[in-house]
Amino acid sequence: MTTIAELLVESLADHGVTTVWGVVGDALNPVTDAIRREDRVEWIGVRHEEAGAFAAGAQATLTGRLGVCMGTVGPGAIHLLNGLYDAAKSRVPVLAICGQVPREEIGSDFFQEVGNDALFADVAVYRETITTPEQAPALIEQAVNAALTERGVAVLSIPGDVGGLEVPSGTPVPKFLEPASHTVPDPAALEQAAAALNAAEKVTLLVGIGAREALTEVQQLATRLAAPVVLTLKAKEGFEEQVPQEVGQSGLLGNHATKVAFDGCDALFLVGTDFPYREFLPAGKTVVQLDLRGEHIGRRVAVDHGLVGHARPTLAQLLPLLHQKTDTSHLDKARTSYTAWRERQQQFTDPKFDRKPKGLLRRKVDNPDARIRPELLAAAIDRHAADDAIFTSDTGMSTVWLARFLRLRGDRRLVGSYNLGSMANAMPQALGLAAVDRDRQVIAFCGDGGLSMLLGDLITAVSYELPVKLVVFDNERLGMVKLEMEQVGLPEYGTKLQNPDFAAVAVAMGLTGIRVTAPGEVDEAVKRALATPGPVLLDVLTNPDEVAIPPEPTVSQGWGFAIAKTKEFLESRE
Repeated sequence: MTTIAELLVESLADHGVTTVWGVVGDALNPVTDAIRREDRVEWIGVRHEEAGAFAAGAQATLTGRLGVCMGTVGPGAIHLLNGLYDAAKSRVPVLAICGQVPREEIGSDFFQEVGNDALFADVAVYRETITTPEQAPALIEQAVNAALTERGVAVLSIPGDVGGLEVPSGTPVPKFLEPASHTVPDPAALEQAAAALNAAEKVTLLVGIGAREALTEVQQLATRLAAPVVLTLKAKEGFEEQVPQEVGQSGLLGNHATKVAFDGCDALFLVGTDFPYREFLPAGKTVVQLDLRGEHIGRRVAVDHGLVGHARPTLAQLLPLLHQKTDTSHLDKARTSYTAWRERQQQFTDPKFDRKPKGLLRRKVDNPDARIRPELLAAAIDRHAADDAIFTSDTGMSTVWLARFLRLRGDRRLVGSYNLGSMANAMPQALGLAAVDRDRQVIAFCGDGGLSMLLGDLITAVSYELPVKLVVFDNERLGMVKLEMEQVGLPEYGTKLQNPDFAAVAVAMGLTGIRVTAPGEVDEAVKRALATPGPVLLDVLTNPDEVAIPPEPTVSQGWGFAIAKTKEFLESRE
């Protein structure tokens, strides 16, 4: 005979699930026992369920397939929420298996009881509780199919007295759907969009991760339209250095070339992106937007021509309708600005920069303690990382340095909390990615605030032999919050962190720990960290006052920095 728990685990294994993340607990003991007896599935017990949810979501992002995590009754399920919100906002399929109190106690305010249906109402595309063996197969199928087809989170709750119940003899193992990937817009909509793009003298493309499977088509589109290509952060993966017309990112991560590309165009074509920062998008342009989800069309900027469909087949049908543009002046201007900006940025990657004439002057302003510049660290990682490495980054300044100095060439991949914007995501996401392939290099750009929030799960890397390389941008600050305060003229407050020696902490937990305090040590330390087998933590003391200038700094931002620095100086003298 087969139990509900065994049926669930067998169906997941048949589908190709290889890892389940979580913390063991009473209501889910039948499920973890079924995993113990299923050779195709590895149980990875984390120290905090949030880490498990992040790990499962990262796996789903990388593979496009189902990620699975578990949290038992009450607090265990609650701890999953932040990682599940990240998966939901990133639109990746994750199944959360949650415990519940025994059926007869539901609704009695029993010990640890929470209402899972209400708890997950905002985050899940599907949520149900299995209460009988007869309904289990259908609910399992519905949950996973909802996650896969809607690219979201499904929650299955299992009361403590249910998982071990036997299903009727002959019950088939649930089977799951494979989503279709060939949706295209109506031909008339394509013709109207093509007419608008043909009529425009200068076109700029804003390309997002939704176009990842359409690299060839985007290359042809940019060439046909002589268009500069602005990439969202997530679209660095797959397009950076593959599209000659690319000019980097916009937003606070970006550079002035993107403003040149936006301001100078007559028509803006958004391809597979829901870029949320309205203030960086141009006004008064003819706008074409292609997105798989119709509800995304027009919610960031007014759209003249909306196209609902998958990027690759849609662009394949659009390209024959477009005329070849011969005037490349708009593209050339944006590319010239981008090349010049990249060359200027390279000066900060020199370990001797602060000892050179220009560096000595800047050091007095923004690096009085001669700390390591984060640009130097990010550039060293870019030089020495494998061409098929997978990267994660914590939300904040570590993402800024990744965006500007890490080139996603070759088969490099990128995963992060780039929609939810959570803290503490980089390390647990790296754990999830390493579990997919322990022979592939996984590198996390960790903020010191983010790493310390889920510090206990460093032990998970050791316990399950997950060879992650965790690089800590240790500026003893909540760096992005500090920057936000200073932009509006406020002195930093509440952002300073009293950090331990993270390398020593890592060693105590069983990892290899390396600590770097001088610019001249960075390159060799990065090489050593990446070459060392097993999990490694590289703790690099970086400059907390490094300023990331937005593409077009405003006068108010400049005054804000000046006022904030004056206040900080005066307070330090008191």
